Amino acid sequence: MSLYRGIVFLASIFLLFGAHVSADAVSDLQDKGRAAINAELAKSKTCTAAKLKVRKEWGNVTVSDRKAYIKAVLCLFNSPSKLPAGVAPGAKSRYDDFVVTHITQTLNIHGTGSFLSWHRYFTWSYEQALVNECGYNGTQPYWDWGRWAADPESSPIFDGSDTSMSGNGLKVKHAATINSPAQNGGGCVQTGPFKNISVNLGPVSPVADPAPPRNPAANGLGYNPRCLRRDLGPYLTTRYTTTAQIAALITSTNAIGTFQDTLQGGTGLHGSAHFTIGSDPGGDFYNSPGDPAFWLLHSMIDRVWYIWQTQDLTNRMQVIAGQTNMFGGGAISKLTDNINITYVNKDVYPMSSLMSTVDGPFCYVYE
Repeated sequence: MSLYRGIVFLASIFLLFGAHVSADAVSDLQDKGRAAINAELAKSKTCTAAKLKVRKEWGNVTVSDRKAYIKAVLCLFNSPSKLPAGVAPGAKSRYDDFVVTHITQTLNIHGTGSFLSWHRYFTWSYEQALVNECGYNGTQPYWDWGRWAADPESSPIFDGSDTSMSGNGLKVKHAATINSPAQNGGGCVQTGPFKNISVNLGPVSPVADPAPPRNPAANGLGYNPRCLRRDLGPYLTTRYTTTAQIAALITSTNAIGTFQDTLQGGTGLHGSAHFTIGSDPGGDFYNSPGDPAFWLLHSMIDRVWYIWQTQDLTNRMQVIAGQTNMFGGGAISKLTDNINITYVNKDVYPMSSLMSTVDGPFCYVYE
């Protein structure tokens, strides 16, 4: 099935059945797959029930745990970079090391066979840095797009309170992008814990108006300090990231190629979530981890894959599809291909070791 036909197919599923999908349809699928995860956990060589961590939606995380997470993220922003000299002059913090990793590998981790496993390992490594380098005792939360689709700006994730991931950007006059009309912000983030952070890297391929200042280095790794900008609004979430559409993706796609292409392509869940944040750096798919909401977004991407896997876990831990470069021409991806994010985690794993969240380096589930 082509990417376009896959999107049209899912859209038709939503139009026909969307009104009958329960508000908890995705969680229902998650619960349905838990028995398979428990069986996998019982066989695991590295994960046990006693060690198992549970990732929760931000709205279900306690106030004290939200504050602990925010404190740990700010710790990474305030800790020095560990990159070797000369790799990225613009990387000033440990947080920036993760952004550099994403920028330098972007063309091999989007629209490729490694997209899902690479981002699973990347997000987990960020979680481990929060724990091991900043004293965090919790897990990586996620942003359930469907739960807050009607008004993401008023969600506890983006409401601008001191327990949020900061609010929208200042509302300024700005043009539509290729993805959506101008939304409710466009300017610098004014509220919440991350209102004063500095975006140091990029842009590389920005989709934002006004356009961010050009980086002094063509590869986006030069020093280019500026404010965090967002353009939050419901245009994309109400059209493309509803609970019904998330559930339809999980239940209506049996092949990994169709699943991941539909997830990523066009107005898929992945792109629509990113451009719901939008502006700078959220609208730049190279530099998007520069916005700390990136990690909640990609924990949800991982959750959707996790739930899809658990519907037929034994078989779906054994499949990938795609090439090694997003523009084609690369080799066909294989489970034996290594995932290497050396700048932020020195351990290298074959993709086959990253298929299960309760084996290999991982020991977590979603709630």
